[in-house]
Amino acid sequence: MSDNCLFCRIARGEIPSRKVYEDDDMFAFHDINPVAPVHFMLIPKHHLVSLVEVDDSHAALLGKMLTLAPKLAREQGLENGFRMVINSGKGGGQEVFHLHIHIIGGGNIPPMVKRS
Repeated sequence: MSDNCLFCRIARGEIPSRKVYEDDDMFAFHDINPVAPVHFMLIPKHHLVSLVEVDDSHAALLGKMLTLAPKLAREQGLENGFRMVINSGKGGGQEVFHLHIHIIGGGNIPPMVKRS
C-alpha cells in the first residue's frame, strides 16, 4: 500500500468508508458520490496506479477482481445486471490513481455511448 494514496488509506481504515467487502487482497466500499442506487468500488489492497500499469504478473489479481465483482453485485441486490467501469489513466478519466472497478446498477442506467 501507498502511504498517501486515498484508496490505500481507505483500505487501511484511516479514512471511514461504507465497507461492502474485505479480504487479504481486496477491499470494496460504496462510492461517496454515487451515480446510481448501487455504486461501489472494488480495489486491490496492493497499490497499482491503473490498469495501464498491469502486466502478466497481475493476472491472478485481475481474475480475482473480475470474479468477485458479480458476486458482490448480487449481494448488493443487482440481480438483473450491472455495469463495471475501469477508468485507466488521466486520458481515460481516472481521478484516483489506484486501480479500481466501479460497480454500478439499480434504477435506470443510461447507455454508456449515445447512439444516433
